[in-house]
Amino acid sequence: MTPLTLAVTQMACTWDLPANLDTAEALVRRAAAQGAGLVLLPELFETPYFCPEQKAQYFTLARPFAGNPVIARFQAIARELGVVLPVSFFEKANQSFFNSVAVIDADGAVRGLYRKSHIPDGPGYQEKFYFSPGDTGFRVWETAVGTLGVGICWDQWFPEAARAMVLMGADVLLYPTAIGSEPTAPDLDSRPHWCRTMQGHAAANMAVVAAANRIGTEQWDTCALTFYGSSFIADETGGLLAEAGRSNPAVLTATVDLAAIRDRRAGWGLFRDRRPSLYGPLMTYG
Repeated sequence: MTPLTLAVTQMACTWDLPANLDTAEALVRRAAAQGAGLVLLPELFETPYFCPEQKAQYFTLARPFAGNPVIARFQAIARELGVVLPVSFFEKANQSFFNSVAVIDADGAVRGLYRKSHIPDGPGYQEKFYFSPGDTGFRVWETAVGTLGVGICWDQWFPEAARAMVLMGADVLLYPTAIGSEPTAPDLDSRPHWCRTMQGHAAANMAVVAAANRIGTEQWDTCALTFYGSSFIADETGGLLAEAGRSNPAVLTATVDLAAIRDRRAGWGLFRDRRPSLYGPLMTYG
């Protein structure tokens, strides 16, 4: 296993959907030109984040996993550039709808699908209207650059998800994201809490963590959301290797030695000293 250079990106999204895809492609190409073998794009980057409102018309934005033209476009890009690309998309599956990620390997092959497990429901983030809870369970994929686990936005707040993916072999945890202001609490800035939570996942599991957020203000009938960017890469101790600002498009890279991190994880004993038989309360609601 050779050292991995990975990249996180951030971008603003508008109702010019072809332009969003062009922007995402340009970010991937910039990252690859900087040596990245893995590039993370934000959550649902094809469109604005439509979840502040409950409008049935937005279900028309969803597409099936099979034959999805956006996935096909990024398969071709991954193959051309030799990079691994997790691609977030709004999925239609028969009569159900999911917030999903297709994991595209460096040869352009789709390794699998993850459907978001934890679905939030609050002012500005009314995702339960659009998305069913994911039925894939937590998953990891062996790729050209290492073993990856993927969570989606609200998943990033749950330590159980991070621990499960690392137990299954993930060396890197990836979180495409769309998070920003709170319409009913305009003075609340969740950014520090958001960062520290995922940095904690990195430290507690001794795994690399990367999060890619969107930027910009999106105006809706009932509120406006201002996304705070701050995409970052954290090392296996939770330390920040790279961090973007709140408002500018960005491509950030960092290089990590996954083989060395695996050795340090084994030597530190966090997984050796686990006591699964004592963790029964985790299987309850408290």
